[in-house]
Order: sequence, then C-alpha cells, then structure tokens
Amino acid sequence: MFTGIVTALGHIRAVSGEGVKRYEIDSPYLPADLELGASIAHAGACLTIVEKGPTAGGGWYAVEVSPETLRLTTLGDWSVGSAVNLERALKIGDELGGHLVTGHVDGVGEIQAQREEGVWTAFTVTPPPALNRFIARKGSITIDGVSLTVNAVTPNSFEVMIIPHTAAATTLGQLRAGARVNLEVDLMARYAARLSEFPEASA
Repeated sequence: MFTGIVTALGHIRAVSGEGVKRYEIDSPYLPADLELGASIAHAGACLTIVEKGPTAGGGWYAVEVSPETLRLTTLGDWSVGSAVNLERALKIGDELGGHLVTGHVDGVGEIQAQREEGVWTAFTVTPPPALNRFIARKGSITIDGVSLTVNAVTPNSFEVMIIPHTAAATTLGQLRAGARVNLEVDLMARYAARLSEFPEASA
C-alpha cells in the first residue's frame, strides 16, 4: 500500500528486454535501505526490486515490467533519462498524508488542457470512460502516483490543481496537453460502486 505522496524522483538509466521490459533506475534511495523483493510505486505502478547497486548520488535498482503492465500503463513510454515519481511502500505507523493507494493502475488518461492560475497549475484530464463513475468532486485520485483532490467533474473529464511544490517535486510540473498519465481511482469509491451493483449484499 501507498499514500500517493511522492518521496523521490528517479531517472531511467537503462532499458532492456522485449516482451518483459527491464528498467534500471537511478534514485536517491541508498542500496542498504532497499531490500530485494521490496515494492516501490513508479508513476503509480507498484514494481518489485530485482537488483540494486550504489552510485555517486545514491543508488540504482532494477525492476521488470510484464507485458500486461506495459499494456495498461504508460511505463512502456519510458526511455533513458525519463523522470519517474517514486514512493516506497507504506509502513505501519507512517503518516497517511494522501489517501490509500494500491499501486494498481486502473487506466491511462490524457491531459486535455493545462493552464496556470496564479502560482497554481490546473489540469483537465480525460479518463477512460469506464472510470468516470468512480471520480467525484472533492474525492481523491492518483495521477502518475500523486494523490490529488478532484476539483470539478464533467461527464467526460475531471479537473485537479497542483501547488508549486508538487509541480517542482514531481513529474506533474512537466505535463502538457496531450500527455498520457496513469490513473488510480479512490479505493473506497471502487468498493462503493461495486456494492451499489448488489444492494442486497450490503443489507
């Protein structure tokens, strides 16, 4: 589990493989602090560390991405030098600064528009149609691993705003119209919608 609070920016240092992609990632995480088999959220997708090593600025580690994950997320777009939002798995007792996030991407959305409002940045996002019913005004959503509050919704889109710190500390500040983003809807909304399909189960 995660909270959608990005703790570091990583950068892709190497890409290999065909059906299964292997990515090596430079990060400020020290190798001694990472366990092989541990989970880290990458742009909202939970991946497992399979190898690690030191660098001058911290460390590097490798993850492997299945064809299914490549198909359902933006991870197949990564290339050497790509910046990636990182979050280590939540520990019991950690502060829950965002909302409960599973690291299982529900679908890929597209930035429809990006505009500045003073020092804030607003994004209008078009989600896959199947996700629309899970997105509510003042609810939570994860975009590329970042927990955000939904400010407005339409039948086909929703809007979020980010503060300057989020723009600078994550990849969201680089987004422009046309960019593809990983979306994970709020866990509670998903279960509430499921229960509403079978009201007798909640009686």
